[in-house]
Amino acid sequence: AHLDFFGRSKGGERALLVQPHPPGRLDPEALTEFTELARSAGADIVDTLTARVDAPNSRFYLGTGKVEQLRELKEAHGADLILVNAALSPVQERNLEKALSARVVDRTGLILDIFASRARTHEGKLQVELAQLKHLSTRLVRGWTHLERQRGGAIGLRGPGETQLELDRRMIANRVKALESRLDKVEVQRAQARRKRERGDLPIVTLVGYTNAGKSTLFNAITGAGVFAADQLFATLDPTLRKLDGLASGPAILADTVGFVRDLPHDLVAAFRSTLSEVKTADLLLHVVDASDPNRNERIDQVNAVLAEIDAGDVPQLLVFNKIDRVPDLQPRRERVDDAGHERVFVSAIEGLGLALLREAIGERFAGTRVCQSIVLGHDQARLRARLFAAGVVASEHADDSGWRIDIDAPRAAIEPLFGLTDGDGARLRGHLNLPQPEPI
Repeated sequence: AHLDFFGRSKGGERALLVQPHPPGRLDPEALTEFTELARSAGADIVDTLTARVDAPNSRFYLGTGKVEQLRELKEAHGADLILVNAALSPVQERNLEKALSARVVDRTGLILDIFASRARTHEGKLQVELAQLKHLSTRLVRGWTHLERQRGGAIGLRGPGETQLELDRRMIANRVKALESRLDKVEVQRAQARRKRERGDLPIVTLVGYTNAGKSTLFNAITGAGVFAADQLFATLDPTLRKLDGLASGPAILADTVGFVRDLPHDLVAAFRSTLSEVKTADLLLHVVDASDPNRNERIDQVNAVLAEIDAGDVPQLLVFNKIDRVPDLQPRRERVDDAGHERVFVSAIEGLGLALLREAIGERFAGTRVCQSIVLGHDQARLRARLFAAGVVASEHADDSGWRIDIDAPRAAIEPLFGLTDGDGARLRGHLNLPQPEPI
């Protein structure tokens, strides 16, 4: 049979799911989500076992009675993979594998496996490999049967020698160092691209939300992009950016990002730092929620917890309740949530419902921050025309016998200094743009 990294058989994917839970607190939603994760990884689920855990057993995590019950279920179903919805220590994982004679994968390992199958870009593959190696480096001892062999005894190799395990750990450490170096370079390139976008002064709007909330479908619907979207967990890993036109405030940059999930592995958050930086540096987060999910409020809290973990908890949000086509009598609308101006928009990305309301809400968030107007200057205003070009606020120009028609598209902050011109051009420009006088600083 084909062997994996640890020399273990990867012959089949008939899986038993184990859902540990505290006394009296079995969460059906946690099991449902874990089931979806297992299916996303390609597992054929043959049975599920819930296990009350008062305190994790240092040897197995589960109690010995549950381990024996699990072994009987495994033999009855012919399962060769045990998926445990908990973070197991290397010792617990190794002991369970030995007791059950089957591969054991914990929650972190399962999510990493899904990410590995979803990564498409060079950056995404580097990030996933780094997270996997960090996770696996603590588990090297499990699969090796030749650890007692020494490099020693042969001519030129005499001396204390090294165990195979030490060699393998050093090899992984070197690979981790190389990956981190390459990702640092990627982060520099991404930061340069981000600074270039910021110099263009277009606001950045980033989609966030629980995995499978419909972010990529919404991204495609309002930008016309062809980003891969599927009804599965973690369909999108690599960030995609497109220009978002048609806003009253002028164009913006829209970014699609990886979906979140409860208890996202720490190594994964660390490895995807450059991807998640698109969230941290956004001007506005579109927090996409599956309106048909009965646990949507818990999902919102879980996403906000991850945002806080990556230092993005203070970025302004607009709640977008998607998939209203799945909820009877729920119509597209905007509604205010509180007196602080927070609101939510109800849409269906797949049906194209409520998208105009969403654009309207985004445009209002950036209202006043950008000036997108056309003005007509006569030939006697050539000095003002030159000043507009010097300030870099002119998008296009059309000249005729009467003068110039100038299309202005720029941040208000770039135009306001011109209002202070004392030779009359400031007042003329304010009159052309019909903007209120700027507030004194």
